[in-house]
Amino acid sequence: MAKTNPAPAPAPAAAPYTVVARRYRPQQFADLIGQEHVANALTNALTTGRIAHAYLFTGARGMGKTSTARILAKALNCVKGPTATPCDECDICQAIMAGDDVDAVEIDAASNNGVADARDLRANVGFRPQRARFKVYIIDETHMLSKQAFDALLKTLEEPPAHVKFIFATTEVQKLPATILSRCQRFDFAAITSQKVFETLRHIAAREGVEADGEALKIVARRAGGSMRDAQTLLDQLLGSVSGRLTAAAVHEVLGSAGEETVVALASAILASDAKSAVEQIGAAAGQGVQLGELLDQLVGYWRELMLACVAGPPAADSSGTADSVRSHAAAVNLDTVLAGLDVLTTAKLRLRNSPLAQVVLEVAVVRLARLGEVLAVPALVQMLASGSAPAASKLAVAPPPVVKKNSPLAPEPSKPPADDFAGVWEKVLLAMPMRAERLRRATAAKTAPTSVAIRFAAGYAADYHEMADARSVEAVRQALARVAGGDWTVRVTQEVGKVAAPPESPPPPAPLGGRAKIMQRPLFVKAADALGATFITADDGFDPDAAAPVIPTRAADHED
Repeated sequence: MAKTNPAPAPAPAAAPYTVVARRYRPQQFADLIGQEHVANALTNALTTGRIAHAYLFTGARGMGKTSTARILAKALNCVKGPTATPCDECDICQAIMAGDDVDAVEIDAASNNGVADARDLRANVGFRPQRARFKVYIIDETHMLSKQAFDALLKTLEEPPAHVKFIFATTEVQKLPATILSRCQRFDFAAITSQKVFETLRHIAAREGVEADGEALKIVARRAGGSMRDAQTLLDQLLGSVSGRLTAAAVHEVLGSAGEETVVALASAILASDAKSAVEQIGAAAGQGVQLGELLDQLVGYWRELMLACVAGPPAADSSGTADSVRSHAAAVNLDTVLAGLDVLTTAKLRLRNSPLAQVVLEVAVVRLARLGEVLAVPALVQMLASGSAPAASKLAVAPPPVVKKNSPLAPEPSKPPADDFAGVWEKVLLAMPMRAERLRRATAAKTAPTSVAIRFAAGYAADYHEMADARSVEAVRQALARVAGGDWTVRVTQEVGKVAAPPESPPPPAPLGGRAKIMQRPLFVKAADALGATFITADDGFDPDAAAPVIPTRAADHED
């Protein structure tokens, strides 16, 4: 009988891999990065025994809302608690850390958002915890609950049993009903700064035994946008994709982003108004596998650094490898141009979401950025038109007038030179002040100096004189002159001396005015015209601003007891 060799024993199964975001999840309040205000408040509440029955954690994704909820659940149910520093060694702490404790129930509201789910929860609330001190319900993505589910949960949330605690977590707090918000203690989780994210990533890389360049980790930290979980997930992807040292070039290759030298060269071409070179660089970047959406995000970030440098100086710019180029570019461009460029880039970002033509959208945005120097700002154009000066040919292209024959019916009549230049200016001033124009038309205005005007009322117009001699009216006339003719004007308001004139202490009542003129003299309409530039359009028939309020007769029954 042949001898058979026994089959080899199977190799022990390798332990399942746990991603970085789970392995380095915070387990104590002191481990929370960037949320110290939340950790301090909850620690004080546990220390003083002021533990609420419902908490609401709100903020963007990856800020630590669910992790904080688990830490709070451990702090409430630890065998040494309630305590601000759970032991992480007892069975309850271990089970809550693993997410399978029977008394710390985690519910995903996105998949359990019906009224039946809320009723089941309300029915289970009455049962006491099996082994812990409290029954803790952690409801994630709370905003996904339906209105009927909120209504079913409302009464339980208002008066829960003493052994129940609710912790709600949501990224869209504006979708929660006010009745729910008013019954919870709310904590807002802030975005984590890039510097804190970078320090955490450097610590994780050292714990993982991976050599990583500081610039590579800074790129990951900036890309995360304030989300620690996104940064850890991205680092985990890079550690699995790159062999050896983690460099900035390797990060750009995995992310599909452009190197900093590419971004700086593209920005230089744009600010130099070299649209041809900028478009060529976009084509070259696309040929190298750069994701154009990522390149657009990098341009937005660069223009943001330019804005910060223009507003607060170079030290306010983000400390990255582009700091030197930002400093030089900011010194050669004005803030208005940078702000206009940001508008162009953010608009292109919105268009890129729904367009399959990413390269076209980006090229159009870059060409517009390169031509910003040829576009006049609206205030500058208005000032030029008001002063009568023509813009430079390089700034504004004006089409030549059409050739019209002398005897053609389209030929304009020969213009007549104005007899008095100030008369036309004064008429424009009156049009710009519709609420005071009626009074000013009763006076005589004369130009006594290049930027000085005298307004003279006859003796019979004392009320008009006293109204226009007021400091506010004089200032309104002065500002209207400045808008129409430019310059800093001096305005004097005088009145002829006569027997008809009333003393300033008791000016005679104005003559009754009717309709539009009467309404325009009301102080409320005068102030509206000065402050808001309002003009009179129409009024309902029978409208009288001086009419007394109607008296409504009361019935005898209203006075009975």
